[in-house]
Amino acid sequence: MSGLQCLASENIWFDKHRYDEAERRFYEGVNGPSQQVKSTLQHAKGRQQKRQHRNSSSHAGGDQELVSRMKSMELENQTLHKVVAEMRAALLKLESRVAVLEKNPAAVPCAKAVTVQAAPAKQVKVENGGDDEDDDIDLFGSDEEDEEAARIKQERLDAYAAKKSKKPALIAKSSILLDVKPWDDETDMAKLEECVRSVQMDGLLWGASKLVPVGYGIKKLQINCVVEDDKVGTDILEEEITKFEDYVQSVDVAAFNKI
Repeated sequence: MSGLQCLASENIWFDKHRYDEAERRFYEGVNGPSQQVKSTLQHAKGRQQKRQHRNSSSHAGGDQELVSRMKSMELENQTLHKVVAEMRAALLKLESRVAVLEKNPAAVPCAKAVTVQAAPAKQVKVENGGDDEDDDIDLFGSDEEDEEAARIKQERLDAYAAKKSKKPALIAKSSILLDVKPWDDETDMAKLEECVRSVQMDGLLWGASKLVPVGYGIKKLQINCVVEDDKVGTDILEEEITKFEDYVQSVDVAAFNKI
C-alpha cells in the first residue's frame, strides 16, 4: 500500500474539529471556562432576558388591545340588540294595523272626510271568524247624531244672531265749529245766538259758543255742535241758520272733526 493510499484511509484529519472540541472541553473542565466564553455566555443570557421581556411586553400589549376590542364589540352588540328590538316592535305594530285594515277596509277614510260627506248611517256587521259574539260597528254615525249636531249648530247660530242684534250699532258722529257772521256792529248778537240755537233736528246737539272780534267793532258768533253723520249735514245747518236773514249774513264751517 502506498503512502497516498494510507493517508486516504486515515480520517483523523477530517474529524479534526471533533478533536478540537473535545480538547477545549477537557481544558474547560480542568481550568474552568475562559473569559471570552464567560462574556459570550453573559451576552447570550442578556439577549435571552431582553427577548423574554420583549415577548412579555408584547403579550401584555396584545392582551390589553384584545380586551378593549372585546369591550367595543360588546357595546356594539348591545346597540344592535336594542335596534333589533325596536324594529321588531315596529314590525309587530305594523302587522297588527294591517290585520285590522284587512278585516275592516271601510274604516280607512279619516273622520274629517266622513263629516264632509255626511253619508247615511250604515250598520256593518263584522264576523270574527268562528267567535260566538258579533260586533256591530257604526262607521259613519247615525242619522240621529247628525240631526242632533245640526240642531245644536243652528241653536248656536241663532243665539249669536240674537246677541249681535241686541248689541248697539256704532253711530258715526262729528263735531262742527260754525262761524256765524252778522250784518254789522249794530246786530243784536244775543238775539242772533238765540235764533241759531232755535234750529232743532234729530241728531243735532248744540254746544258752547263765544263772540270773536272780526274788525271795526264787528263780532262773529263761534258756536260748536255735535251731529250724527247719517242724519245731519253741514249743508242743512247752513241752510237753516241763514233763514234768519235779519241777523245772519253768512255761515262758515271753521272746524270739522270725526268723533
